[in-house]
Amino acid sequence: MRSELFSAENLEKESAQPGMRLQNSKMLKIELNGEAMARVGSMVAYQGQVQFQALGSGGLGKFLKQKLTGEGVPLMKVTGRGDVFLADFAKDVHIIDLEPGDALSINGSSVLAFDSTLQYDIRMVGGAGMASSSGLFNCVFSGHGRIAITTKGAPVVLNVDAPTYVDPQAAVCWSANLQTGYHRAEQLGLGTLLGRRTGEAFTMSFAGQGFVVVQPSEEPPIMGSGTQEQQGGLLGGLLS
Repeated sequence: MRSELFSAENLEKESAQPGMRLQNSKMLKIELNGEAMARVGSMVAYQGQVQFQALGSGGLGKFLKQKLTGEGVPLMKVTGRGDVFLADFAKDVHIIDLEPGDALSINGSSVLAFDSTLQYDIRMVGGAGMASSSGLFNCVFSGHGRIAITTKGAPVVLNVDAPTYVDPQAAVCWSANLQTGYHRAEQLGLGTLLGRRTGEAFTMSFAGQGFVVVQPSEEPPIMGSGTQEQQGGLLGGLLS
């Protein structure tokens, strides 16, 4: 049987070392020998002795925060020995190595998988207040290990060496040490040019030393249950 389908670029990539690697630009392969965490529903194929266990958003506290904020990652624990292939609607996949002392703030919708050695929490974005119904709460990862994220299209990595402004739904992730804020478009002289999908005219600002990853597409906002005032009051206790 002959076809370009069977060319070397489409064949499974093999490695002698366990862990995450890109099968191609749209698919992640985890050569599993132990456990890893992945987005629920992201498994497209697996080989070997592998078990999957749904975890909600990663523990009771994180589950409650996710219900209130609309953020968080619906997780499953992947355990065993074998090869697991993950994807998310053909989005581009990127792998980031976190070293001890690193911290990455990321939109929950962009998390595909991560090593179980990483710590994960949901926090309010600094400077956001209750100004906008989208992008208020992000996932913060720290520790030592790998995380796979997705973007809609090829992203740009902005070095924050000057005041930087990004549409909240286009901001994929950024250095957790950056100072963030939210501004109405009118304050920046943009009028109603922002918020094409959300109906909100807000932009997000970054200052300090670090980077921001921006995708060429806007994720629609994910609304949590309850009003913004209710979310703010309840989250004050959860996040304190």
